[in-house]
Amino acid sequence: MVRCPKCSEAQTPQLCCSNCGSPLGVDLDGFAVLGLDRKLVIDLPRLEQAYHERGRQVHPDRFADEPANVRTASLKSTANLTRAYRALRDPVSRGLYWLELYERKLSDGNQSVPPDLAATVFAIQEQLAELRDAGANALRDSVEDQRLEVQTALDKALTDLIANFSAWDRRAAGGEEALFEALKSVLARIAYLRTLLRDISHALEIVQAA
Repeated sequence: MVRCPKCSEAQTPQLCCSNCGSPLGVDLDGFAVLGLDRKLVIDLPRLEQAYHERGRQVHPDRFADEPANVRTASLKSTANLTRAYRALRDPVSRGLYWLELYERKLSDGNQSVPPDLAATVFAIQEQLAELRDAGANALRDSVEDQRLEVQTALDKALTDLIANFSAWDRRAAGGEEALFEALKSVLARIAYLRTLLRDISHALEIVQAA
């Protein structure tokens, strides 16, 4: 139980006081802050609506003339709301936040390049090194083709991530471990592909500017 900093009403932790509507300034998980069910498949328009509606409820301007403890609660609630929105609006950050909620680390069991990506990663890195050294047009065309392949693989990984979210939301008790491993695997894949795509784009920019 917590007490409202304005009216002192005791209540369960939530964003705003159920009695007077003042922000409570308590720590909540991102789903609770936004008033959403703890599910990974999120309706983005609903997320936007919840964020703006709740933002108006706790905005510091509404409590500028209140005592210091109420103003502090407003600032904390607003910060928590913004942090929750940023974590949940993007699928990748949402997946990472889900791991954080359950005290899991992406690095556990993911210290190396995914085996099925390793050959592609190393081959492209070699091509990029040659491209930076020589800047040959033929090689540049090949790297452009590789960029398209990597982008396609990244799009597929993002689709797989959403499929994992759906599996979480319909899971039966006892199936969490396999879902955690699948989530970590697809997030690691996305991270490597995004890094690779960034490296390719950077190398091409250098060659084009030369």
